[in-house]
Amino acid sequence: MKKRRRFKHEKTFEERLAEEAHRFREAAHALPPGTAQELLLRRARQAETASHINNWLRSPGPQPPQALENLVSDQKK
Repeated sequence: MKKRRRFKHEKTFEERLAEEAHRFREAAHALPPGTAQELLLRRARQAETASHINNWLRSPGPQPPQALENLVSDQKK
């Protein structure tokens, strides 16, 4: 049976996501406007969103996102 490769990360998940988003943004700014730049910016936003979702899930007593609370309260009025 194969043994699973395991290793400890030196940085937290949030730090790795932030660095990845920063790398994607730097790479996008180095490119001229176009499809490639948009794809890199999208990847940066995805990394930032993943970090926000991770923070939300790790918080004590998860609450719905603020935007959804506003949407629901607006519909009740």
